[in-house]
Amino acid sequence: MPRIAKIVRQTNETSITVDVDLDGSGRTEIATGVGFFDHMLDQLGRHSMIDLTVRAEGDTHIDDHHTVEDTGIALGQAVREALGDRRGITRYADAYLPMDETLTRAAIDISGRPYLVFRAPFSAPKIGTFDTELVPEFFRAFAMNAGVTLHVETLYGENNHHIAESCFKALARCLGAAVAIDPRRADDVPSTKGTLNG
Repeated sequence: MPRIAKIVRQTNETSITVDVDLDGSGRTEIATGVGFFDHMLDQLGRHSMIDLTVRAEGDTHIDDHHTVEDTGIALGQAVREALGDRRGITRYADAYLPMDETLTRAAIDISGRPYLVFRAPFSAPKIGTFDTELVPEFFRAFAMNAGVTLHVETLYGENNHHIAESCFKALARCLGAAVAIDPRRADDVPSTKGTLNG
C-alpha cells in the first residue's frame, strides 16, 4: 500500500494543505509565505527522502507563529496517517548532523507516545525576520501530532542559521531512517505490544 497522506487544516488563523509520500525521493514544493521556514521545510523533505508538499496561508501580518505551529501540526498528522499501522518500519533512528561549526544530534522513536526534548542555544531572537523561538514550536507541534518521541540537541554552534538548519536536517535524517521499511520485519509491527498507536 502506498504510504501517502493529505491533511487540510483550516482555522481562523491559517489555511494549510500538506501532502506526504514516505516512500518518495525527497521532492518538495513549499510555499508558506515565510521564507526562512520554506527553506527549513525544503531541507526536511530533501534530506529525509520524503516527498513533501506544503501550501500555507496565515496571518503573517501579525507574525509567523500561527503559520509555523499549524504547519507543524498538519505535517505531524500527515506523517502519522501515512504510517498507517506502522507495520515493517525501522521505528528507531538517530543522526548527527554537522554544519560548519555546528553539530546537532537527533533521535526518534515512532512510538505512538508523543514527547519532545529540544535543546538548541540560539543566541539571538531572530534569523533575518524569523523568530528563533518558532524553531522549537515547530518541533513540538510536529512531535505531538506525529505521535513520536523526539530528542534534538545542538551540542555546539555559533551561527543561528546553522543551528536551526542543522536541527531540521538532523530530524530529516533520522525521520527518513525511522519510517523506512526493514525488509527483515516487513510484515510485523516492531513492538512487543503488537501496536505502536500509543
